[in-house]
Amino acid sequence: MIKYDRLWVTMKEREISQYRLIKDYGVDKAQLHRLRKNMIVKTMILNNLCRILNCRIEDIMEYVPDEDTD
Repeated sequence: MIKYDRLWVTMKEREISQYRLIKDYGVDKAQLHRLRKNMIVKTMILNNLCRILNCRIEDIMEYVPDEDTD
C-alpha cells in the first residue's frame, strides 16, 4: 500500500498549509482528500507537490507492505 503520511510532515516542516496549496498553488481540494485517505492519485499531482515543496518523492509517500489476509 502506498501511504502519504510523510506529505503532511513535510508540509509542516515547510510551513505550507492545505489552504496555501489550494489558494496559492491551485492544488485541487479533492486531490488533497484523496491523499489524506491514501487513495490513488495521478503522478502529475505527486510531481507538482514535489516541485511546490521542493522535496523528493520519498518525502511525501512511502510503500508499506499489505498485511497478509490469509
